[in-house]
Amino acid sequence: MSPTFRALRVRNYRIYAAGAVVSNVGTWMQRVAQDWLVLQLTANSGTALGITTGLQFLPMLLLSPLAGVVADRFPKRKVLVATQLMMAIPAAVLGLLAITGWAEAWHVYVLAFLFGVGTAFDAPARQSFVVEMVGTDDLANAVGLNSASFNTARIIGPAAAGGLIALLGSGVEATGWAILINGVSYLAVICSLRLMDPRSLRPSKRAERGRGAVREGVRYVRSRPDLLLLLATVFFVGTFGMNFQMTTALMATEVFDKGAGEYGLLGSIMAVGSLAGALLAARRAHPRLRLVVGAAIVFGVAEVLLGLMPSYWTFALLLPVVGLFALTMITTANATIQLTVLPEMRGRVAALYLMIFMGGTPAGAPLIGWMGEEFGARSTLVGGGLMTLAGIAVSLLAYLRSGGLVVRREAGRPLALTVTSRDPFGESRTVTPPLNGEGQRSQRDGAPREAVEQIVVRRDHHAPGHREREQAPESA
Repeated sequence: MSPTFRALRVRNYRIYAAGAVVSNVGTWMQRVAQDWLVLQLTANSGTALGITTGLQFLPMLLLSPLAGVVADRFPKRKVLVATQLMMAIPAAVLGLLAITGWAEAWHVYVLAFLFGVGTAFDAPARQSFVVEMVGTDDLANAVGLNSASFNTARIIGPAAAGGLIALLGSGVEATGWAILINGVSYLAVICSLRLMDPRSLRPSKRAERGRGAVREGVRYVRSRPDLLLLLATVFFVGTFGMNFQMTTALMATEVFDKGAGEYGLLGSIMAVGSLAGALLAARRAHPRLRLVVGAAIVFGVAEVLLGLMPSYWTFALLLPVVGLFALTMITTANATIQLTVLPEMRGRVAALYLMIFMGGTPAGAPLIGWMGEEFGARSTLVGGGLMTLAGIAVSLLAYLRSGGLVVRREAGRPLALTVTSRDPFGESRTVTPPLNGEGQRSQRDGAPREAVEQIVVRRDHHAPGHREREQAPESA
């Protein structure tokens, strides 16, 4: 089997992936239909669209720490069955309201928030469940394939929703059918979870019950400068850069004067680049922090250029580039977290990652929507891209100047590196590459190592005398 798809050798993962792609298509259909519904109900109000997006992601900000504890303490397969129902019910209700013509803007606001509650509990359990299906060897590949599945659905879903809405008259009632399809699609995930062989799963060590579980996860992240930089990067990209369900809607309707079909097509075009980024990520066995930061910077520049495109088709041609670097950053960040944190911390760290990445949307989306109304649709992309770049620059500078890794080349030895790590208590130590059996510095794939695999030893100030060893990713 091709290295790109090696995780599909695992039966449980194949079943899970089949159900996920069906649900993902439904999810993208609802995203397009819900945005179009809001525009129809509010006379193309960018602010209303931003409020809807913000409310849908607000639970991610409020509930992610609790959701991470739930993912670490309870069987993830059972948690996922419950979360599918939590998302299916609001989707079905909103779809029926729209079909019957009773839908109002406040209905969308309330149901988007309830849908977001289900998403907040679903995401950390789903992300940390992957390693239980495939193990650590195929984890990076499975994360990439999950993103590929999501973006394959992103090609199909928006185009299907746009076509269906256009076919049914582009009105409020037409959006309801696309939303209702999403409500039904969650049954595919529930069936796939029930069909799995539980004996083949590799359950992670569960977190112990007791108070302070959320604080323990936060302390763990604060002790890892590499995770802090990663989280800061995804915060600025997620808050100001990745509001495409709103920005493309405004560009399509206000700048290019297009309808539902052309708007849905933009989502599918962008997904082509996102799919390419996910498949490329699936081939990488070892995610790197510098790839997360580099991809985020290129993404910010591409978004600024996207806002300056003069026509619908030039706008559409640049979208895949934006999608490629966005998914490269997201998939690499996700794999880095899953591979480098302690097993009993995966749910909580994944929840913090999702809270920061998606939870910033309640603040960012209304701001970007307001900018669209005050300064025009193009400002949503140009301004969002510039704010993303500024935030990443500040975060990277803080990382390099405070507690991150310090990499130095030894004088007179261009291939020799020393890596100095600083722990939270100010202690500093140097780590050199290990010697191989011939007394030489170790190499990988026949080439000198460009970065040292750092072993960080930290003292837990809540348990004096206890020392913990963990492996950190390569330096940025």
